Amino acid sequence: MARRVVITGVGTVNPLGNDVPTTWKNLLAGKSGIDTITHFDPTGFGTRFGGEVKDFDPEALFGRRAARRMDRFTQFALAAGIQAVEDSGILEASPDRTRIGTVIGSGIGGMNTLLAQHTVLETKGVRRVNPFFIPMILPDTAAAQLAIEYRFQGPSMAIVSACASGTNAVGEAFEMVARGSADAIIAGGADSLINPLVFAGFAIMKAFSTRNDDPVHSCRPFDSTRDGFVASEGSALLVLEALEHARARGAHIYAEVIGYGTSVDADNMAAPLADGSGASLAMKNALRRAQIEPEAVDYINAHGTATRLNDVAETKAIKTVLGEHAYNIAISSTKSMTGHLLGGAGALEALICAKTLQTDTIAPTINLHDQDPECDLYYTPNQPEKRPVNIAMSNSFGFGGHNATIVLRKYTANGNGEKEE
Repeated sequence: MARRVVITGVGTVNPLGNDVPTTWKNLLAGKSGIDTITHFDPTGFGTRFGGEVKDFDPEALFGRRAARRMDRFTQFALAAGIQAVEDSGILEASPDRTRIGTVIGSGIGGMNTLLAQHTVLETKGVRRVNPFFIPMILPDTAAAQLAIEYRFQGPSMAIVSACASGTNAVGEAFEMVARGSADAIIAGGADSLINPLVFAGFAIMKAFSTRNDDPVHSCRPFDSTRDGFVASEGSALLVLEALEHARARGAHIYAEVIGYGTSVDADNMAAPLADGSGASLAMKNALRRAQIEPEAVDYINAHGTATRLNDVAETKAIKTVLGEHAYNIAISSTKSMTGHLLGGAGALEALICAKTLQTDTIAPTINLHDQDPECDLYYTPNQPEKRPVNIAMSNSFGFGGHNATIVLRKYTANGNGEKEE
């Protein structure tokens, strides 16, 4: 029999804040973390803004020597992972560390290091290339680094599925804990997209918003004036733990993970299926795993990238899966505030779902003033909303047609999400 799995710790570094309380406060305030790029000179680029992590000092966190041996995406993951582990209190129970794992998704891994070291090779020669170059660029380095930090010897790996990586990582970790492969796994995602090559690549695809005169209002999911997504950076990690293990040590529980589904469009590397059928398959699979009916869903944190194709396709997918009930629920795209963290996005949005369940408060979709008629559901425009949320769903869809969905439930001891007498 599969074990119940709960979330007992959370941590994040993202454009809205370098911890969970700050991030949650800014989300509910409808604050945007998007601004003009400072990491490099964006002059001449079609898009000159993004979601940068602010006031992040890796040398202060890890020491100069250790920080210089990690790519920025790994630094983010380690910072978020330390927060999550400390928040969970799991180490206070002297756990069996061979039963704790790390699963961290990333879409591009250490690309910042790759670009920097290529420049070193071209300008200074082979002998000046960083001897830690190879491990710094590997997508699995973040999971390995966090495992080394705490000597966790359970399952450890990277999940790479483009923009779905973070959700796939949380989902696969959920299944590992549920089937007994580990007692706890620190899972999530991390990426850093803010570099010239990434910006050049997405610009040539015409995937980015180009509202250079108004970055704060650039990301407009489900709005008729939307013109593309906004690149961002950061990480979010969650401690997924077997319920009996968490109960034995008296852990605080944010929410219960009850469902996970994944699929692939098998159609196009860059565009989703127009009818949303690939996305709807992942959602159906997640609900089937959760053993709940579509009518049980109260809230969806949408992939909601603000691209012309995605927002319509996702809306169609939601209506396909939920039917008329789709018009009764609240949906929001928090990417309107955070930008798109790529491999870190789904993990951050899972964290947001956990906070939504904990507080019965839904973060808004900001910059939604002229709703696209083809996106005709309720997307919680511009203001947060208090409403009971028992079941929350989070969607992530990525290049290659990768789709992933997880389902979370408000935690109660009886396992049905209803308050106990």
